Amino acid sequence: MATAVLPNNDFHTNTDEKSLEIFSLIWLDANVNVKDTRDTEVKLRSIINHIKKFQDVKQCQQYIEQTSQKDRLVIIVSGRLGREIVPYIHQLRQVISIYVYCMDKKNNEQWAYKFAKVKSVVIDLDELVSQITTDHKIQKKVEEPLSINIFTTNVGAGKSTTGVNGQFVFSQILIDC
Repeated sequence: MATAVLPNNDFHTNTDEKSLEIFSLIWLDANVNVKDTRDTEVKLRSIINHIKKFQDVKQCQQYIEQTSQKDRLVIIVSGRLGREIVPYIHQLRQVISIYVYCMDKKNNEQWAYKFAKVKSVVIDLDELVSQITTDHKIQKKVEEPLSINIFTTNVGAGKSTTGVNGQFVFSQILIDC
């Protein structure tokens, strides 16, 4: 992993900032600002546009706890910081998945898999992006609102003068029986 630290202007500083997106990615890592993670951030933005980066566990935990329960947070943590924060945020409704990015996979798997929301422990950034991409596609389908139209678009279908879809009403009556 590269050790050159790049200047970063988008660390979380204002807790009043609101996002209009349902999904947000939270990245907690002491080395979140090195070149390798910057390249990965660009790839992750194509999946989840709203990304917040933290280097401090307390600030990150506070941000997560203050996030609305209607929002959905995908979290990337380093192994060391993950051990500190995951037990406190795991049960929160807004946290839907946690990914541990580390250098010691075997050691971190031991504590991480005690928590159901930890989806994977990875040592490769490309594997991390691939896993998040796959899981996010599934999660978007789960969170996507399902629309049901009870009004007919075809005048002859169902023979209703009120505009209510007769087939829909009939199926609801059958379900109630």
